[in-house]
This record gives sequence, structure tokens and C-alpha cells, in this order.
Amino acid sequence: MSGAGRDVSRWDRAWPALPYLFVLLPAGFSLLREWRPEVAALAVFLGVWHWFMVSSRFSRIERLAVAVLYFAVMLAAVGVLVRIDSAFTVAGLGAFVQAFAVLPGWKAYAGVAATAAVLVGARPEPRPAGEMIFSFLLAVLVASTVGLFIQTISEQNRQRQAMIARLRELAEENASLQARFLTRAREAGVLGERQRMAREIHDTIAQGLTAILTQLEVVDDLVAGVPAARARIATVRALARDSLDEARRSVRAMRPAPLEEARLAAAVEDVAAAWSRASGVPAPVEVTGEARPLHAEVEATLLRVAQEALANVARHARAGRVAVTLSYMEDVVVLDVRDDGAGFDPGAVEPSAAGGFGLMGMRQRVARLAGEFAVESAPGQGTGISATVPAVPGDR
Repeated sequence: MSGAGRDVSRWDRAWPALPYLFVLLPAGFSLLREWRPEVAALAVFLGVWHWFMVSSRFSRIERLAVAVLYFAVMLAAVGVLVRIDSAFTVAGLGAFVQAFAVLPGWKAYAGVAATAAVLVGARPEPRPAGEMIFSFLLAVLVASTVGLFIQTISEQNRQRQAMIARLRELAEENASLQARFLTRAREAGVLGERQRMAREIHDTIAQGLTAILTQLEVVDDLVAGVPAARARIATVRALARDSLDEARRSVRAMRPAPLEEARLAAAVEDVAAAWSRASGVPAPVEVTGEARPLHAEVEATLLRVAQEALANVARHARAGRVAVTLSYMEDVVVLDVRDDGAGFDPGAVEPSAAGGFGLMGMRQRVARLAGEFAVESAPGQGTGISATVPAVPGDR
């Protein structure tokens, strides 16, 4: 059925308007010559009937039975008008068009034959049978030829639209493949950078912490009789060992220590609780949405952002309260850390300034995951940071 289930072409937009034209012209000509209410009533009826069945909602005639009913009523009204005034023979041209527009396959040619029969038989003036047969055959031949041309154009339009749709699908597939390629390339770059950083950590930080622990063992023996000093040394030794363990985990490309035994939400709660105990500042954590396992890189990034944000609050904010929110959404996960501290002008912070590297590091971590990082702050109005990353599912 023309116009169903495909994009609208110029022909699809034009043919529903043709019946109005083919009825309006002969009706105006006829009524100007002589006012006849029955002509006006039938012309209005035809316009309303076509509007109700086709123009207002095309889907009505997508069913064959309804399409046949529409065409039969229209053809009957045209026949009556031709009987009243032969000028309405022009309306038959619209009926020919409608036959190919609303009737499928061979039924369209049956509609053409029926239209030709009505136009030839409904004319009021008597004519010889031979002339009527010739007129009927000529009308069928001409209308069928034009209809075949219309169907050919419509079929070409359908094929062209199908080709465009296929090209659109191929373009989307190509875009998807390109996105995958870029993702793989980015992952390869990240892996190379990780390997480089792992070597740097192993050769510098890890080796330095190992040397510090060795020296602390020596100092511990030297101050064996000073309990206070030994307690301090024990604390330093514990911190150094924890830092060394964390450095070794980074070298092995493992998850951060808080994520070894917990999911992200629980890990953020543990980090915030430990920070609160050390700083004396309340830092409640609110989790919204359905918490679920995420890709290790996603969880590690958000946890590191939370740790760095809390560290910045402790160093610079002089805050009385901190609020941490972890929001699980359908496609993304959002971490918000807000405080009521001193605040600052984000535009005035240089990467090399105090706290600047922390913000830059958080932004870079989030950017590596194609996420978004935002800072909202003003002097005296506290600070809020927001990290949004894709909710890539995990495998555990």
C-alpha cells in the first residue's frame, strides 16, 4: 500500500491532495454556470469522505476491506456527479490516481476498469455502444499506462529509501567499529602508560620505602629504651609498610587496597569513615540507585577521586562537614564530594599551585574513562566536585 511503512516521498505527499483538486475545479465550474445544491452537497461529501478516510489518518485504508470501501463510495459519488454534469468527468482522473494509490497489485487495475466503466456509463447523453466500448478501452489503456508509470516510480522510491536505510545502518556500524577501535587504541595507550608507571614506581617509590623500612628497623634498636619514640617509629613503620603494599599493588596493576575485599560503595564508605576519624570532620556517604559491580578501572578511578577530594578538603577547606554521594544510574555513575569550607576560585588555581595537581590528577583520571569532571566553588561558599564516568559493568 502506497505510503505505508516507509519514509514520505514527494509523491506520497502529493497524491492525497489530488482528489480535492479534481473535485474542486469541476464543482466550481459547474456551480458558476448553474447553482445546484445537490452538486454542492456531493462535492462537499467527497471532500469530507476523502479527508476522513485518507488525510486525517492514512492508516485507516491500510486494511484492504477499508480501502475497497473508501474507493467504492468515492467512485459512486463521482458517478452521480458525472450523471448530473459531464464536467465532473475530470474527477475521474483523481479516481484513477486513487486506484493505484490505495489498492494493491491487480486490484488497482480492477479499480481502473471500474472507474472507466462509471465514467463512460454515467454520462447523460446517449452514445452508440461501439463508441462507449472504445471510450472504455481507451480510458483503461491510458489510465493503466499512467498507473504503471506511477507504480514504477513508487517502486523506485521504495528501493531508493531501502538503500538509504541500509547505508544509514552501514554508517552506524562503521561508527560503532570506529568507536571500538578508538577504545582499543586508548586501552593500549593506557596499558603502555601503566607499564611505564609501574616501572617508575618499582624503581623509585617502592625501593625508597623499602630503604626507609630498613632504616627504621635500625633506629628501633637504637631507641629500645624510649617507649614514646618506639611508638612513633612503629606508627611510621606501619604507614611505610602500607604505602609499600599499595605501591606493589599498583606495580601488579591490581585494584586499590579498599577494593580488594569490598565493592565500590562499601569501599567509599570505609575511606570516608577513616578520613572522618583522622580529621574529626563528619563525612557521611549516601548511595543512590542500585549498587552493582563495575569494571575495575571504573571503581578504582572513582575511589581515587574520592580519596583525593577528601585529602584536598583536609589540606585546604577548613570545613565543618563533608557530604559524599555515590549515584548509580542506568548509563553512568556519579561521585559528588561537597564541603562547607573556605572555597576558592577554580579559575585562579594553577596546576602547579597547592591543590592544583590534585584537581588536575582527578580530571585526568576521569578523562581517561571518557567521563566528565566538574568543580563548583567560590570563596567562602564551600567546594563541590563531581565525577561522572560510564557505568561499565564488572565481571564479579
